[in-house]
Amino acid sequence: MSYAIIGFGKVGQALAKAFARSDIEVSVATTRDPESFASDVAAIGPAIIPKKLADAVKADIIFLAVRFESHRDVAKALPTWQGKTIVDVTNAYGVPPEELGGQPSSKVVANAFTGGRLVKGFNHLVAAVLGQDPAVHGGRRAVFLSSDDDSAAAEISSQTAWHYAY
Repeated sequence: MSYAIIGFGKVGQALAKAFARSDIEVSVATTRDPESFASDVAAIGPAIIPKKLADAVKADIIFLAVRFESHRDVAKALPTWQGKTIVDVTNAYGVPPEELGGQPSSKVVANAFTGGRLVKGFNHLVAAVLGQDPAVHGGRRAVFLSSDDDSAAAEISSQTAWHYAY
């Protein structure tokens, strides 16, 4: 199983730290040249690999950690997302409801990633909390997942160290 995080702002970096804690290799990409953020990636750990967007989207599971407004640009990176699971970490804060066409933002994102399986998750915790160890006070921090595809949600919940509810 291969992983990529698209977006390397606060949330993308927090997700990268979570992968690094578990020593799971993950590619990280933005629309910028990977050299422009390579030192920040190296500071997180050796399991985090900066790549060009075109290379990162070859991963099996892709965490979409960009501004909601940018999801369509990322979706254009492949003609079809068949065989891929996209974890939608975006939030549509400030997006006018008419731009969503009366649909939940996750449905809008799913429509952009033709053929992919979409799981909504990791977007209810602020980056500072998301970047911390999920083991707290003898328990685990919960991440809520939502998907029209139960097997996709189960796949995501089985792959990482968080406690999930879906």
